[in-house]
Amino acid sequence: MSKALGLMSGGLDSTLAAMALQRQGIEVTGISFVTPFFGSKKAKAAAERICVPLIVQEISTVHLQMVKQPKYGYGRNMNPCIDCHAMMFRLAGEIMQKEGFDFLFSGEVLGQRPMSQNANALRSVASYSDHKDLVLRPLSAKRLPITPMEESGLVDREQLLDFQGRSRRPQQALAVAWGFHDFPSSGGGCLLTEAGFSNQLRDLLQHDPQAGPNDVELLKAGRQFRLSPTAKLVLGRNQADNDLIHELAKEQTKLHCRKFNGPLGLFCGEQNQDDLEKAAAILASYGKGKEEAQVEVLFTGGEKEFELTVAPMARQLSREMMLS
Repeated sequence: MSKALGLMSGGLDSTLAAMALQRQGIEVTGISFVTPFFGSKKAKAAAERICVPLIVQEISTVHLQMVKQPKYGYGRNMNPCIDCHAMMFRLAGEIMQKEGFDFLFSGEVLGQRPMSQNANALRSVASYSDHKDLVLRPLSAKRLPITPMEESGLVDREQLLDFQGRSRRPQQALAVAWGFHDFPSSGGGCLLTEAGFSNQLRDLLQHDPQAGPNDVELLKAGRQFRLSPTAKLVLGRNQADNDLIHELAKEQTKLHCRKFNGPLGLFCGEQNQDDLEKAAAILASYGKGKEEAQVEVLFTGGEKEFELTVAPMARQLSREMMLS
């Protein structure tokens, strides 16, 4: 029995690709990579539904380095899809070789995404992955050149599919035909495809090229304000944001209103008096003391603790500094 290792996002396409191989007796295992931009929750759910073992691997640091300088550039936002797919195939290939899998597969469909899943892009992904002869796309295999796995008999080409184009109706119909009802939505929910998040990430990397995964995680922790080229404020919108800021803050300086309920803030970057006062005034304007003439804001971080008394900033002024 041949063994296949497949990239699984948890969406319909990757799930069907795994099922297509399962149905011809191939032993299938999925792999899901975790970064600040996407996780493995959907992949775990899909793998459990079709009884596929799933390997979960965290790749935040190496993936972020690729995002900063992708060889093939970005899509509409900050999504370097060709480089990302190639990296995932390359990392999966290392596991394939160690664990004795015969080939790799994914749920990519020819022409589904004009920039990253056209014929040239699929060839680039396979070549850049260092495993170009061991990558199979079961959903579009009959529209692509035959692979060594099919030629050698590891995979029966006749049982593979010929999907092409952007419509997902053929995949949905196939799922129903195979008894796979209540199927998952498409895609894995990559934040790099979202305009708002991409704008915030672009700002972060422009002002801090050495930013790491923890800095990226903070982009998900609430409102982001650019105070100056060297400083930024992260402001929680709710208790979940505040908890995440506490978790990620490390030695950075947190701030909150001393006498009024309100959000937790995190000051990131170089501390100068002007930026600290801006941060305090913005935070004060989002708390219960926003109508007060003066509000006391406490700064804590590491061994430092100090207080600033400021007037809450006019909301229009703070919005001009908000990244969106």
